[in-house]
Amino acid sequence: LASPAQSAAPAPPPPVELGAAVRCAALFGVIAGEQARGDADAQRFPPLATRGREFFVRTGARLMDAEGLDRPAVQTRLQSEAGRLQAERTAAPDPKAFVDAAMQPCLTLLDATIPAEIMPR
Repeated sequence: LASPAQSAAPAPPPPVELGAAVRCAALFGVIAGEQARGDADAQRFPPLATRGREFFVRTGARLMDAEGLDRPAVQTRLQSEAGRLQAERTAAPDPKAFVDAAMQPCLTLLDATIPAEIMPR
């Protein structure tokens, strides 16, 4: 039997669902690329070159562990997701609003996973 203190302890948060992490990793890759090319619209987001890349790498490692994928398969999966996101953005009635809506939960996830203060710029 668990003591009252043990049963009152909060459960640790569940790991981020892998599909959401893959979507965010791909989105960070797209936006980081646009930032690197100087796209003014992409500059409204925090710089993603360092933290976004770290999130991308960690997500790739999770895919390898969870699904037994090798590096080329992970790369294909993330590129496919990035292509799907770009197609969704192009088809959206308001592409900027689409990106904003997609980025909001991803930036929250990025902050929770890789806090800005632990990553050099």
